Amino acid sequence: MHSTHASPSHITIATRESRLAMWQAEHVKALLEARGHSVTLLGMTTLGDQILDRSLSKVGGKGLFVKELENALLDGSADIAVHSLKDVPMDLPHGFALACVMEREDPRDAFVSNTYANIEALPQGATVGTSSLRRVVLLKNLRPDINIVPLRGNLDTRLRKLDEGQFDAMILAAAGLKRLGLASRIKAVFETNQMLPAAGQGALGIEIKANRVDLIAALAPLAHQPTWMAVSAERAVSRALGGSCSMPLAAHAVWQGSALQLQAAWGATDEIPATIPVQSLVRADASQTPATLDAAAAMGAQVAETLIARGARKTIKSVD
Repeated sequence: MHSTHASPSHITIATRESRLAMWQAEHVKALLEARGHSVTLLGMTTLGDQILDRSLSKVGGKGLFVKELENALLDGSADIAVHSLKDVPMDLPHGFALACVMEREDPRDAFVSNTYANIEALPQGATVGTSSLRRVVLLKNLRPDINIVPLRGNLDTRLRKLDEGQFDAMILAAAGLKRLGLASRIKAVFETNQMLPAAGQGALGIEIKANRVDLIAALAPLAHQPTWMAVSAERAVSRALGGSCSMPLAAHAVWQGSALQLQAAWGATDEIPATIPVQSLVRADASQTPATLDAAAAMGAQVAETLIARGARKTIKSVD
C-alpha cells in the first residue's frame, strides 16, 4: 500500500507531564500506532505547570501551557503537540497550525463534592473551588451566596485539596475526570443551560508546524469534522471578543440534525471594572447549517457581534 503523501515513519508527540496530558498523548499515540506509525512521547514541564501561586489570568493565560510544546515543534525535537483545545490560544503564533480536532468527550462541567449532592444542596456561604472566570460568572449567577475560591494545580492536586476539607465542592471539567477513570468523583453534571461550557471544552486538538504537510495527511484519519466545526464556531466567538482564555466567556455548539446550534454567554466579574452588576449575564445564540469550518467560524463571529451589541466588552490583548 502506498500513498501519494510521504507519511512520516516516526512521530514524536510533545506533551505536558500532568496525568491528564499524558493520558491524552497516549490516546493519540495508540491511534497513530494502530495506523502503522511508530510514535514516542516527549514529556515536558511547562511554565503553566510551574506557576501555581497565582491565577492563570494574572500570569498570561492558557498560552503558558502551549509555549514550551511549540518550542519543541520549532527545534524539531517533536513533530506534534496534543492539547486540550480549551487551553489553546484562539490565534496560534505564525508558523503553527491546528492540524486536527478529535471527537469530543463530554463537554460539560462537573460538580464534585464529598458532602453535597449538587449545587442546590450547598449551604449558604459554602466554599467552592474553580479555575476559570467563566465558571465564576456562571456560578455567581446560579448561587450568588456562595464563596468562590480560585483553584490551581492538576486534577490530582485539586482532588486532594477537596479531600483535605479545604473546599465544600469544586467545579471541574467532566471530560478530564472521565478520561482519568475518576467519573465516580462526579456528584452531578451541570446541564449546559445551567453552566454553559468553555469554547473547545472536552475536545483534543493536535498542533503542528504549518509547513508539515506530511503530518496533515497522517493526522487526517483522527479528525472528527462535526466536533471540529462546532469548536470552530465556539472559538470564533472567543477570538472576536479578544481571544484571551482568561475572560468570562462561555461558548458551546451542538448539532441538531444538520443545524449547528451555538450558544454564548458573557459576564462581568470583579476582575473587570463593571458598570453592570456582577450577576449580570449577556447571552446570544444562532442556529445555522454551515458547510465548512470557515462558515462555522463566521457564525461564531456573528454571535460575538450580538454579545457586544448587548453589552459584552472585548478584552484588551496583553502584549507577550
